[in-house]
Amino acid sequence: MALLAVLIPLLMLGVVLVLGRYEELLLPQDDADRREPAAVSTTTAVVTSSAAPAGTPAPSP
Repeated sequence: MALLAVLIPLLMLGVVLVLGRYEELLLPQDDADRREPAAVSTTTAVVTSSAAPAGTPAPSP
């Protein structure tokens, strides 16, 4: 019974590791995709540079 209590968690850990490797093989990612930030489109830049909403106090000088 004690042997079973030791083997089950080890087997579960092995299954999780194997599934992680399977996911990496199934959905490969390039190194460039992981390290470079996403490009900001011009439409997003226009939206983020809009004026503050009404009711927002002006910043102090």
